[in-house]
Amino acid sequence: MTGLGTIINVAAIIVGGLGGLLFGKVLTGRFQDTLVKALGVCTIFIGISGTLEKMMAVTDSGLSSNGTMMVIVSMAVGALIGELINLDAKMEQFGCWLKMKTGNAKDKEFVHGFVTTSLTVCIGAMAIVGAINDGIFGDYSILVAKAALDLVLVMIMTSSMGKGCIFSAIPVGILQGSVTILARVIQPLMTEAALHHLSLVGSMLIFCVGVNLIWERKIKVANLLPARVVAVVRALVG
Repeated sequence: MTGLGTIINVAAIIVGGLGGLLFGKVLTGRFQDTLVKALGVCTIFIGISGTLEKMMAVTDSGLSSNGTMMVIVSMAVGALIGELINLDAKMEQFGCWLKMKTGNAKDKEFVHGFVTTSLTVCIGAMAIVGAINDGIFGDYSILVAKAALDLVLVMIMTSSMGKGCIFSAIPVGILQGSVTILARVIQPLMTEAALHHLSLVGSMLIFCVGVNLIWERKIKVANLLPARVVAVVRALVG
């Protein structure tokens, strides 16, 4: 069944979020704050390791780096596009709308939890590659693996940041569902170089999410999302 991977992923996020709510009720504010910081540190190192894996290579003469100019151009151009569209504000507005419509108007952490978790579970390359495989070959194994990771991640984030994290299932469903539907159109664009660039820039954005978890919204990560599109275009034009 085409799209089953996204359905499983969305269900895993909801289950993880509900589990996090139950777990979070036994944690005081002090424990929740420490948990967020610990998660932030882990996220930062996941981003660093992913970035270094794609940028660094071991040669006979030692370490060499690649993709530096691509990263600079992609992040700079992507940031300009993101600021022009102001994706960050639009995500917050959607979060505020969800907050009101779901009866969580008094939850001060709702929007922060929604935006942070949504970015965390949507940024990685697994979402794009997995959705393409699901749409073309009916192979949802990558999305099932992502679902398992997201379940644990959302459980931890929900326990510390509240109900808003559960609603990250919505952007995941929209993003992966759209890619699955358009998979045959997107597939020719996902060359080895494009996937490499996508993963590299995605890892850098994951690092930025980790920074925000520790230092609270220092970087408008949503406004940097167009950098991933710029990175793919850069790969296609050589």
